[in-house]
Amino acid sequence: MDILVKVPDNKVEFFMELVQNLKFKAEPTGKSKSKTFTPEQQEWINDLKESLEQVELHQQGKIKLKSFDQLLDEL
Repeated sequence: MDILVKVPDNKVEFFMELVQNLKFKAEPTGKSKSKTFTPEQQEWINDLKESLEQVELHQQGKIKLKSFDQLLDEL
């Protein structure tokens, strides 16, 4: 029997370890194969995800983002 389970990218390693400890056969398939990123790439990915989450919260009216002028003033 095959079972397809979709796991968020940040939980793949944990899920695979869990399944392997249960003595089941588990292999990533298709696009869900985990890719190893350099620390710099992973930092960029994490920053992008955080930025997108902030945009989503702003669109929902839950937070207010800084204006372009405010960002320039910080520089």
